[in-house]
Amino acid sequence: MGKRKPKRTSLSDQLRVIIEKHEKSRYQISKETGIDASQMSRFIHGTGRLTTDTLDKIGECLNLRFKVTK
Repeated sequence: MGKRKPKRTSLSDQLRVIIEKHEKSRYQISKETGIDASQMSRFIHGTGRLTTDTLDKIGECLNLRFKVTK
């Protein structure tokens, strides 16, 4: 039998984990980015989506960068 490839985690799911574990609270992130707290909450709970502009704001606020691995 061949090896199974591990299931990849979506970028949205990874961002949810980062936001939840970050030293800044969701409230702080909302205030610093201008993103509505209810919009942030819907995203965290998987019932809402974020625009690319909103994702960019969160990335800047949390100083996130992509790291490509092989």
